[in-house]
Amino acid sequence: MARLGRFGFLGVAILFHSVYIVSIFDIYFVSPIVHGMSSFAVQRSLGADPPAKRLVLIVGDGLRADKAFQSFPDPSPSNPNAPGALEPRPLAPFLRSRVLMSGTFGVSHTRMPTESRPGHVALIAGLYEDVSSVTTGWKLNPVNFDSVFNRSRHTWSWGSPDILPMFKEGAVKGRIDAETYGEEFEDFTKDATQLDTWVFHKVKALFNSAAKNTTLDHALRQDKNVFFLHLLGLDTTGHSYRPYSKEYLHNIKVVDQGVREMTKLIEDFYGDGKTAFVFTADHGMSDWGSHGDGHPDNTRTPLIVWGSGVARPVISTSGKAIGHEDGFSADWGLDRVQRNDVDQADVAALMAYLAGVDFPVNSVGELPLAYVAGEPKEKAEAALANARGVMEMYKVREEQKKANQLRYRAYGPLADEQHSVDHRVMEIRTEIDQGHFQQAITMSQELLHTGLDGLRYLQRYDWLFLRVLVTLGYLGWIAFAITTITDMHVLHGKTHTSRTIATSSTFGAISAALFSYLFMRKAPLTYYSYAAFPLLFWEEVVARREAILLGSRVLFKDIQTRREKVVLSIETLAFVAFLEVLVLSYFHRTVYTLCFIGAAFWPILYGLDFVMQNKTLVGTWAVACSSMSIFTLLPAIKIENIHMILTGGSLMVLVGVLYILFEKSILSSTTGDKQSSLDGLSGTLLGVQVGLIMLAMIVTRSSVASLQAKNGLPLGNQVLGWAILISSLSIPFLHSLQPNNHYLHRLVIIFLTFSPIFIILTISYEGLFYFAFCATLVTWVRLEHHIYNYTTTASSFPLPSPILEPKPLSEALPAISSQLHSPSGQPTDSTAPQYRSLTLSDARISLFFLYLLQSAFFSTGNIASLASFSLDSVYRLIPIFDPFSQGLLLVLKLIIPFAVISANLGILNRRLGVAPSSLFMLVMAISDVLTMNFFWLVRDEGSWLDIGTSISHFVIASVLCVFVAGLEFVSEIFVSGVEVGGDMGGVKEERRMNGTEGVKANGHGGKEGNGVIEKKDL
Repeated sequence: MARLGRFGFLGVAILFHSVYIVSIFDIYFVSPIVHGMSSFAVQRSLGADPPAKRLVLIVGDGLRADKAFQSFPDPSPSNPNAPGALEPRPLAPFLRSRVLMSGTFGVSHTRMPTESRPGHVALIAGLYEDVSSVTTGWKLNPVNFDSVFNRSRHTWSWGSPDILPMFKEGAVKGRIDAETYGEEFEDFTKDATQLDTWVFHKVKALFNSAAKNTTLDHALRQDKNVFFLHLLGLDTTGHSYRPYSKEYLHNIKVVDQGVREMTKLIEDFYGDGKTAFVFTADHGMSDWGSHGDGHPDNTRTPLIVWGSGVARPVISTSGKAIGHEDGFSADWGLDRVQRNDVDQADVAALMAYLAGVDFPVNSVGELPLAYVAGEPKEKAEAALANARGVMEMYKVREEQKKANQLRYRAYGPLADEQHSVDHRVMEIRTEIDQGHFQQAITMSQELLHTGLDGLRYLQRYDWLFLRVLVTLGYLGWIAFAITTITDMHVLHGKTHTSRTIATSSTFGAISAALFSYLFMRKAPLTYYSYAAFPLLFWEEVVARREAILLGSRVLFKDIQTRREKVVLSIETLAFVAFLEVLVLSYFHRTVYTLCFIGAAFWPILYGLDFVMQNKTLVGTWAVACSSMSIFTLLPAIKIENIHMILTGGSLMVLVGVLYILFEKSILSSTTGDKQSSLDGLSGTLLGVQVGLIMLAMIVTRSSVASLQAKNGLPLGNQVLGWAILISSLSIPFLHSLQPNNHYLHRLVIIFLTFSPIFIILTISYEGLFYFAFCATLVTWVRLEHHIYNYTTTASSFPLPSPILEPKPLSEALPAISSQLHSPSGQPTDSTAPQYRSLTLSDARISLFFLYLLQSAFFSTGNIASLASFSLDSVYRLIPIFDPFSQGLLLVLKLIIPFAVISANLGILNRRLGVAPSSLFMLVMAISDVLTMNFFWLVRDEGSWLDIGTSISHFVIASVLCVFVAGLEFVSEIFVSGVEVGGDMGGVKEERRMNGTEGVKANGHGGKEGNGVIEKKDL
């Protein structure tokens, strides 16, 4: 690999992490979809009817199991003052009557991701898509696997345009009718019960039309028909008002009444009692109105089945019935009714059995016999057909795996002839023929579980090989990044690569053997990329071993005494320990509280003399850290609070007003020998920015009031909100017409630029966090510069950073482009200053940056669960359901703190005199210590909360490196042309990196660094 410049290094970092982020899906979550299987149905005697002639599936999208069965005061009483109006009562009395008198109930446990597409796929196809399936989206992304709908004679469906089309387009042509409402109906700011009543009206219209349409009447009276009612109102209401709100509870009443009417309508139409009804949900809802992760509130949904072929309730005459042992249903008032929990995919198997259709060929669901009212022989035949379907999938997948292996290792329980699939199926058939039905059922269930374990074995077949490759890749990247940083920013590219015949032959032989092995195994292309990166990285590290050796000598040349070595060892251990603390913080947000409290005392490590010289700065730092420590003690689950929003906005306005009034003295205090004042245009623009903040506060208050009153979002508010957002992002470019290049002035502009957006897109204390976070960053930048000046002893006066040639913001992009294409990452003009070498203390600065970067996420939410970031605020700009547009607005809000921190690190780069990319590159190197931790912590078993959390951790940690690379570019835009003169005045200097510069090593009195300072009086 040729020596990389700054741009090349960033490109490799982005490419490597983009490829390796996919590795967990190749290792832990291989897609379960296979094709080429035969389907199986229950074998019945000639002329025997299936349990039901037709099936009605009703899905209350976003309905939590507990809310469906608990009792509450009537959320919408006809007379609020009537006696007993506040007395708790079941909100779904009809569904409850099915549980008590005519059907079977339980909890259906969904899997992560708890989103609509994977939830409906599990219900209707009996298949759990891999966890990345949610990225395939909604709408016209047809399913590419079998389903109950596809096995039906005909399916009529009504509901959301985000769900129905994918099943219609993926089925046999003409088999499914899907009638949907327009997307404009999915307005989060209005009464969502209309989405459900629309469905009920359409069902009534269909059956009413049959009285006049003989063709339709004939089609409706055929057997094996399916009716699917998708009720989105609960999900929409839950997102808008939370699942404990009166609006959500009222929607439950609407759904229950609608189900009552639909049941009566269909039973009256057919009059034969041969209809089976299934009521359930695709996922639940968290207390803060979101879903997606594996929290139990999101994974537990109700399941109520009644009608033809369904078992009647089992009532306990003494004590608590079976199924209530976990205590979850203690307050439902159903303790004496047997609760039969299932996995969500089991519902598809149950529906296929009831409707008398073949089991979907991709289904991994187990038929829940507790819901079946058939004779023992019928149950035994059904269990066998269910097991044969799963074993057929295993056999097809095993054949595919055998074809790609040099030496296949069979799954033990199915390896020999006595335990083969065919032999075990014959044994079960013999038991049925002999009338041993219960024994046959038990054997069929054991075979099904063995088949599921076998499928899991095949999915894990390549685990060890791939995990070793990926681990070597991450270790190689860390080694390669450190080598590159040492070469570029410690030795300044003065070393040469050293490739010998021996090293080249060794890596060539390893590459040939590895790629040949992958080729013979017919491995997918991603496997080749997992193998290529560690080879490339480690070969480059070995070839540039000279840089490692020389760099070590430079960095450690002043570590000579035993005491210095002990101190360095302790600091190294503390460095690694702190990275592990960051790993722990992904599980416990309060870790950041402790870290911020500790950081408040950090300046004391540099001695009492330093603290006394910088009392104001150290005090400000302590106050800022103390303020930041509060946010991770606050709940990640936030409720809309207009008072907190306006308080945060008021602080933002106060900052702007104070800066406009005292700008001259503020800038003078940080430059000493330079007086600055606002010119007319700059002052006007700052005034406009402050005005936009106040306007954003007014509009947000009006929008919140209107939405809470259920009056919808006024069009004027929506237009004005978008105008504020666009205007606030545009004004910084106008500042370039008459630029003030002082770094504090630039940071104030950036702060005011994002303030209106943070007000519009916040629901609680996020605005207060933004204020405290920005204050902490500015204080950190100044404190680091003061520490650097204090620990520099080459002269009797402090050493400010080099003076950079100012460039207006309009020239930022051309300047950045020239720097990115420069091999060293430095400006290409002849007058460009040189940068000092990195020292060991710069690693601490990078660690601080990584810590602050992570705290930007944790302070307002739970980084492990994007569901903790509420969508409430985006309704002020996009009230109509549009997951991608609304998601982009949420992401914009989340990345604002990162844009601000990138600008501060860019300024700190310049104030410390290091190359613009150096600290960012250090962060990219050390951040993958977190990634490797989370890679090995990824789980594919256990609770779905644990599985979902482990996936989120790895993905976020892996994306972090790519994100930092993007932040560097953002930083260059923000700080291009900024003047970073010393806070304490004095002589201005330029550094030339061709000698030695004496520096105290981390405040311990030792020296490190290799730059000489050439003084120049200006």
